Amino acid sequence: MSVIGKRIAVYPGSFDPVTLGHLDIIQRASKQFDHVIVAVLNNTSKSPLFTVDERKELLAEAIKELPNVSLDSFRDLLVRFMRSRDAHVIVRGIRSVTDFEYELQMASTNHQLDSEIETIFMMTNPKFSYLSSSIVKEIAKFKGNVKDLVPPGVEKALIEKYN
Repeated sequence: MSVIGKRIAVYPGSFDPVTLGHLDIIQRASKQFDHVIVAVLNNTSKSPLFTVDERKELLAEAIKELPNVSLDSFRDLLVRFMRSRDAHVIVRGIRSVTDFEYELQMASTNHQLDSEIETIFMMTNPKFSYLSSSIVKEIAKFKGNVKDLVPPGVEKALIEKYN
């Protein structure tokens, strides 16, 4: 619970690009919390296809129908970002056992850094269990059809990036 009485959760990620699997987690989390902040990670050690601003723009279009979901970005420790937003829950999607092992390590580390922060794991809808941003980019790079994998705006942006 936050100081102002709202349950605020953060769904962090690179979202390069956002997929229908990400949107499924966002929509489901929006039903569980008063407010969900989708936080785009500005990871300076990676070379993303889309800039942070482009990723936020694509996400904004995809979540515009969710009134209790907002966008932000960060490049600091997640726990510091969360404190600055008065959020106490991290939402993470889990596709596989491999995801769980990695996410459990991250959740334990975040909890060690701030014991008031909890991580909630949401199992990915089985129809999206194979889906990742990396797979989407690979398909798009070779002119494959990503229509059933990403929102329409993302499909268009991928076509423009790879043409």
